[in-house]
Amino acid sequence: MTDNMPAWTQQISRRLLELPRNRKRVLMLFADLICIPAALWTAIGLKAGSLAYDPPSASWLYLAALLSTVPVFMRLGLYRAVVRFIGPKALTAILVGVTGSVLLLLVVNWYLPGRNLDLSTLAIYWALALIYVGGSRLLVRGLVQIRRHGADRVAIYGAGAAGAQVANALLSSGRYDPMAFIDDSKGLQGSSINGIEVFAPDDLPSLIAEQSVNTVLLALPSLSRRRRHEILRTLEPLEVHVQTVPDISDIVSGRATVADIREVDTNDLLGRDPVPPREELFGTCIRSKVVMVTGAGGSVGSELCRQIIRLHPARLVLFEMSELALYNIERELRGFAEQAGLTAEVVALLGNAHHRDRVREVLYAYGVQTVYHAAAYKHVPIVEQNVIEGIHNNVFSTWSTAEAAVECGVETFVLISTDKAVNPTNVMGATKRLAEIVLQGIQQRGAPTRFCMVRFGNVLESSGSVVPLFREQILAGGPVTVTHPDVIRYFMTIPEATQLVLQAGAIAHGGDVLVLDMGKPVRIQDLARRMVRLAGLTVRDETDPDGDIEIVYTGLRPAEKLFEELLIGGTVTGTQHPMIMRAVEHCLPWPEVRQILDGLLDALARFDCQGARTLLMQAVAEYRPSQDIQDLVWQRKSAAMDSGKVADLQARRARVQQGQTAARIASET
Repeated sequence: MTDNMPAWTQQISRRLLELPRNRKRVLMLFADLICIPAALWTAIGLKAGSLAYDPPSASWLYLAALLSTVPVFMRLGLYRAVVRFIGPKALTAILVGVTGSVLLLLVVNWYLPGRNLDLSTLAIYWALALIYVGGSRLLVRGLVQIRRHGADRVAIYGAGAAGAQVANALLSSGRYDPMAFIDDSKGLQGSSINGIEVFAPDDLPSLIAEQSVNTVLLALPSLSRRRRHEILRTLEPLEVHVQTVPDISDIVSGRATVADIREVDTNDLLGRDPVPPREELFGTCIRSKVVMVTGAGGSVGSELCRQIIRLHPARLVLFEMSELALYNIERELRGFAEQAGLTAEVVALLGNAHHRDRVREVLYAYGVQTVYHAAAYKHVPIVEQNVIEGIHNNVFSTWSTAEAAVECGVETFVLISTDKAVNPTNVMGATKRLAEIVLQGIQQRGAPTRFCMVRFGNVLESSGSVVPLFREQILAGGPVTVTHPDVIRYFMTIPEATQLVLQAGAIAHGGDVLVLDMGKPVRIQDLARRMVRLAGLTVRDETDPDGDIEIVYTGLRPAEKLFEELLIGGTVTGTQHPMIMRAVEHCLPWPEVRQILDGLLDALARFDCQGARTLLMQAVAEYRPSQDIQDLVWQRKSAAMDSGKVADLQARRARVQQGQTAARIASET
């Protein structure tokens, strides 16, 4: 159908869609009460050679045709079927109903005097009834699927079963107008599905130009991620909006349907197929055990819980200091467990991991055997400006939880670490590296608990990821903010990272740092440009000053690194898993670690930020602050004040350098 369809057809289409459901059923029934006698009358007339032919007892034949057809249609649910989604089941109901009508008419005709209907007439009636009844529904479906002005013109990439189902859904939605299928299979090219022609990928540029296609919909739910990545690469230069149907696993599990159209999955932006988990490692520390996750409501912690509950633990203890986050993850896990028929007990507990007595009580009361310690502050600029709380949460919560685990006989303790712990330039990275050193020291002390640290980079779609930020900025019309043109990061999907964490716990010997293979690093600028182009927009820069979205470089944030590393030095050994490496790195003896911790406790008690940072540099030899945060704060305040206030500010700064605490300065201000 074309855009120049008469206005009255579009008005009829709208009126049909707006009818209440019961009126639509009555309308279909009324249509059948006309179509079935009309088919019989036409069949009799065609056989007799005259439409005016009226055999004796014809009224009984018409009544018999209706009584033998309509009840069958009702029984088979034909009047409950949504006409715009009519499919094989409804057409089968029509075939069965009409065939039953013919058989009943054959019996009735046998007992009528004169036998008014012969077999050829009944055969003609059977064919006409199928056409009339089925055609009436197809006509209505065609009316409600008339192209609407302003609908997105879509090319569906993938002419398989998913593509065909998506096309049916789109034809009925009114929001999308499917113009063509695109498929790599030469056997499908040139054919037609649902009246929509299948083209080769090379034809897509001409379709965009000639038929104004503005959206490409990926209907490839079973395709490998690497192949999807290749297809996205070819679509980027075309300046069309690229969307996708859900992953096949989501469709199978019932979490989504093929009609759930969404933006391109950020997993596809990496273009790396995940390595399937090794079953002998996956549930070693979990199956039939009592498992606790600290920071259970965070991005990584919540995904750990989702993966763990599928591995049939005896009990899963959720430990979280945010009431809302704990409520959300508990509700989700309980709902999933009930739906999947899982028997694992889910226990939701509020608490802060640096309260050792509280953690000890929980570990002892529930008999915890495995701990995944994901509780941490991870946003670099925020931790940089909140040194005291950053050290409390990242270092002392790890120490407290680890000591409680030793006292309660926990078998395995896994720390979720970060690539920012390697050669850190910020407090967050330094605290995570010190947390690793603390666990290594406890292990050397002779603890029966097996400690290990799993270090990886950024995870897509986490609360701190750039991907949700870029998507939000693109929807708002820009600009997209990137810190530096050359900044690069390692990325991994949250499910992939957490699956590897669970397997790493089974590989660890005790006190070792395990590093995940993050693949190739990604330039953040390139990621931003790809997301803009896949949204069907153009980047505004020197080469295209009239582009849609501008990329603005804001400069590296306080203490942020241009690139991240995963190893201190370069010495690694392999493990049983191809994507998990064991790092060979230095550590400190426990007496020295304990001395540093005691010094930090004293500095924190006095709110001595500079003293705490000095002790961090002493403990983490690789820690080299990129810029003293106190200097940065003073520079910003100085720039915002007039010359008279600057003098007062400088005097206050002198007092800070003489040993006064940041808390006293804040109270004076």
